[in-house]
Amino acid sequence: MKDKIYVHVADDHKILIEGIIAVINTDKEIEISGYSLTGKEVVDWFDNKNNKADVLILDITMPVLDGFEVLKHFNKKGIFLNVIILSSYDDIKIVQEMLKLGCKGYITKNNAGEHIVDAVKAVANGEQYFSNDIKNILLKSITSKNIAVGDTPNSFLIDTLTEREIEVLKLITKEFSSTEIADVLNIAISTVETYRKKLLKKLNVKNSVGLAMYAVKNNIV
Repeated sequence: MKDKIYVHVADDHKILIEGIIAVINTDKEIEISGYSLTGKEVVDWFDNKNNKADVLILDITMPVLDGFEVLKHFNKKGIFLNVIILSSYDDIKIVQEMLKLGCKGYITKNNAGEHIVDAVKAVANGEQYFSNDIKNILLKSITSKNIAVGDTPNSFLIDTLTEREIEVLKLITKEFSSTEIADVLNIAISTVETYRKKLLKKLNVKNSVGLAMYAVKNNIV
């Protein structure tokens, strides 16, 4: 593996890109090499021979060209990349289709902060990488066990959030600290931390990046 791993990030939400970049920048072995907000931008970026990246982090649901179309374009052009799919979807059929199209890794967005650095290093080194939830559904598919229908964006969890929890979630997504949130909402810092813990538990995410990703993909912000 080279001294530096160069990564291009593609997602239609700038806030998610910024979150991923922030996590990646914590590792000195990895460096960001641009980002794209649409599938067409991804294709154009890699079609330019002056642009180079070792790993592409790619969302599936993107404007103009979706993730499927982007990978089909690369296959048609003979462009071979180490692609990590970063998606809201964990349906086995979608995962299997992306693998057929050549992706080397697949991570669900709620688990991005926990896995993205390890995923980049693994696929850059020629290995496959999956977040734990994706590993489980792939294992079940191999062992022929019944597989539950994968998650897609829905309003079920949103309906369980209180108005105050949504207010806190919106401010977390804007990168407000607990102290700043307390000032804006005129509540105690300890109360903010309680809301933060409840949100993590309710939305089943690990950290603030996961909260921001959930808020964006479900149009809360």
